[in-house]
Amino acid sequence: MKFIEDLFDFYKNHLTGDEEDAAIIIEGIMQDFSQKDLNGFFAGLSEKEKFEMVGLFLYEKFRLKAAEEGIGTTRNNDDQNSGGEILH
Repeated sequence: MKFIEDLFDFYKNHLTGDEEDAAIIIEGIMQDFSQKDLNGFFAGLSEKEKFEMVGLFLYEKFRLKAAEEGIGTTRNNDDQNSGGEILH
């Protein structure tokens, strides 16, 4: 995508390799986007890019919801063996 290539070329000498670099750069750019800018951006995407964008958005929202709910953390007492009993 040309927009990302241009953006990367502009910032590549300032990147540390930290994931936060991308978040800070994108957040700063998004603050300056108007609704008209966003509509033009979306209009310029291919169908594949739109599909990938929505898929990534939904994946991230789902992942964040799971993290909020504590999914992926162990909550079962029998897994913890906290009482010192021997589990069979």
